Amino acid sequence: MKNNKIFILLPDGVGLRNFAFTNFHKLGIQNGFDITFWNNTPFQLKELGFKEIKIEKAKTHSFTDIYKNVRKHIELDLNIKKSNDIVYDTYRFPFSYKGIKSKIKSFTAEVLIKFFSSEKGLKVIREKIKKSEKKTAYYQKCLETLQSEKPAIVFCTNQRPILAIAPILAAKQLRIPTATFIFSWDNLPKATMVVETDYYFVWSQHMKNELLNYYPYIKEKQIFITGTPQFETHFDIDNLVSRDLFFEQNKLDVNKKYICYSGDDITTCPDDAEYLKDVAEAVRKLNDQGNNLGIVFRRCPVDFSKRYDKTLEDYKDIIRPIAPAWQKISEDWNTILPTQADIILHANTIKHTEMVVNLGSSMVFDYVSFEKPCAFINYDVVSKKDKNWAVAKIYNYIHFRSMPDQKAVIWLNSREEIGQKINTSLSNTETTIEYAQKWFEKINQPPPQLASQRIWDGIKHIVK
Repeated sequence: MKNNKIFILLPDGVGLRNFAFTNFHKLGIQNGFDITFWNNTPFQLKELGFKEIKIEKAKTHSFTDIYKNVRKHIELDLNIKKSNDIVYDTYRFPFSYKGIKSKIKSFTAEVLIKFFSSEKGLKVIREKIKKSEKKTAYYQKCLETLQSEKPAIVFCTNQRPILAIAPILAAKQLRIPTATFIFSWDNLPKATMVVETDYYFVWSQHMKNELLNYYPYIKEKQIFITGTPQFETHFDIDNLVSRDLFFEQNKLDVNKKYICYSGDDITTCPDDAEYLKDVAEAVRKLNDQGNNLGIVFRRCPVDFSKRYDKTLEDYKDIIRPIAPAWQKISEDWNTILPTQADIILHANTIKHTEMVVNLGSSMVFDYVSFEKPCAFINYDVVSKKDKNWAVAKIYNYIHFRSMPDQKAVIWLNSREEIGQKINTSLSNTETTIEYAQKWFEKINQPPPQLASQRIWDGIKHIVK
């Protein structure tokens, strides 16, 4: 390699889990790379012994956020036309008209969507995003940094943040190769792409097909199938502690078997506290029948609401909360950051619980990594917090259509059947795990523990 200096762009905290708190950095060093994190998070990576250049006072152009929303809506419009499937409407967020500034932004966006909702119009909006960002002081600062440091590539850890646009455009201006990682399994159907890079790193052939479908200007030769580092730590035995130690650390009863209830954020599941109550009530009845079960409750890391408090108090004999070990830098959701400690806590929670119950999250893949089953909540509560919300909306999302067989999870279709299905799952999981593994292999390139090395192989191919 003529130049082995690699810039890992962290536009927000999402990339920390995959690229700072796994073996990704260590493997890169072993592969002969000189790695610098171009860091726009509040986290101090130098405390981990990593090289970093802090991005200071990053600010996008005032029009960029408007154009980003316009782009999203146009892409969703085009996806509906192309597929004749109105599911893409469910990925829209309503425009806000609270306050003068929001009213102006929303009105402007709606007008632009009306006039530019076509393939040709989308191209115009994409160019407007680039032109607006090139006018910013942030873009000029990115140019200066790259001219000084001269990296061989800028690798962006997340395709979504608008604060990633200027660094990528600056790199392109200087003819430095650029790449981005698609960070989540559900991102591409949602029209979340805001950066346009020379190369794209995806989880699987399935995700590659999605990328080519939704973004026809991207060519096959630009895409690397690597898997995601987020599951790698589950296969690192150095992260795992004994059952006795885990139970002691988290004040669990060694005589009980525990299932995990994994919470969702309040937008995804406004009735989550009610579902937790239903599961706790089912476990209480199972215990009355001679079982000895408990629930470990792991809330969504960015949910600090008090909505679970009553259920946790009413079922404190059954539910043991184990809070995610995330770091809250400030009140903004995007400054609530993962930590290395939580990666270890997460892996051990899976290792030492029997199964997971939740509403349609990727925890199914975390648990099948340990050959354990997942149950999906699949019914609406009687007294819904939001009358417009329904479970059916969640499971109609595009990413659930990748499930090769409905047997990949245990479906909890009513509160009345929770106890019986949990009881059965604790003794008979072979079929569920077999199909969940097939789903996992479709979503994430196997073997999952080699994702970081495959990413470095891709980077090596680009910069050689």
